[in-house]
Amino acid sequence: MASQTYQLFCIGNPLLDVQVTNGEELLKKYDLKANDAILAEEKHMSIYDEIVKNYKVTYVAGGASQNAARGAAYVLPPNSVVYTGCVGDDDLAEQLRAANKREGLQEVYLVKPGQKTGACAVVLTGHHRSLVTTLRAAELFEQSHLSSPAVAPLVDAAKVFYVEGFFLTHGTSVVLELSQKASAASKTFALNFSAPFIPQFFGTQLQSILPYCDIIIGNETEAEAYAAANGLPDTKDLAAIAKAVAISPKSNKSRPRVVIFTHGAESTTLVSSAEPDSPKVFKVNPIDDKLIVDTNGAGDAFAGGFLGAYVAGKSLDECVEVGHKMGAMCVQLVGPQFLWPKVSVL
Repeated sequence: MASQTYQLFCIGNPLLDVQVTNGEELLKKYDLKANDAILAEEKHMSIYDEIVKNYKVTYVAGGASQNAARGAAYVLPPNSVVYTGCVGDDDLAEQLRAANKREGLQEVYLVKPGQKTGACAVVLTGHHRSLVTTLRAAELFEQSHLSSPAVAPLVDAAKVFYVEGFFLTHGTSVVLELSQKASAASKTFALNFSAPFIPQFFGTQLQSILPYCDIIIGNETEAEAYAAANGLPDTKDLAAIAKAVAISPKSNKSRPRVVIFTHGAESTTLVSSAEPDSPKVFKVNPIDDKLIVDTNGAGDAFAGGFLGAYVAGKSLDECVEVGHKMGAMCVQLVGPQFLWPKVSVL
């Protein structure tokens, strides 16, 4: 096991998505926004039983970083991507392993006997998705797992690291260790904002990691939340927000920081600290409404495509285009999944 190494190392909260459609009543009942991601509070806990009892549910392997890792593995040759996170010793974890195996993603989970694997209620209304997560085992990840015999050689050998913002709710010290190591070794460290509540309520944790980040990925609502939380003058100007993030202090100055903000079917904005006043805007090829199944995991699919292309040595422009292709593929399938047999997108 230790002799096999991987170029891309991803870490996050492994979750099983429990997905339902036509969830308007659930939005009302549980006070949810149509296009949002939250951690479940006490008032949300009954949603998991309710959707299984009253709705036709689809189970899909989830977890933001794990989705992106599967996307990158889809793009890259076998044995290119490895993922870690914490799961229980239950059927949910087995379903995640099976989905990872299909895409060619290797996992080195920390397994907590007697604990339940995390789950995410995915409430679909039209083309929007509302995510309600109960972390369970996912938030029991231990920093010592990174230095375990199974994982330490993989961390040492990886060239690119990717972490979801959601992990900052419980694992900032883990992310700090990984990002500082990557920065000191001049390896690439990528972070996804993941949800508006991360820059809103975990700003201190985010700012502690930011100096070590080479690539930041987010969507328009996350960019807006970052702008509001950091007192930027215009919370809608994606290029200006991306510039502010790009030029914030950086530990490893030998590589510019690249910030990418997606905006659904509209466009994607990229700003590099090397040319902060020259934002690039990439059009998204629109997909016929009738072909869109759901948007759950589309942002993760973009991130996975972008990272896969980046690891493959493509230009940033090409990375964005591959991200678009993977996002487009994902929205035409149920949840964060990809076409099978594999379609070449590089």
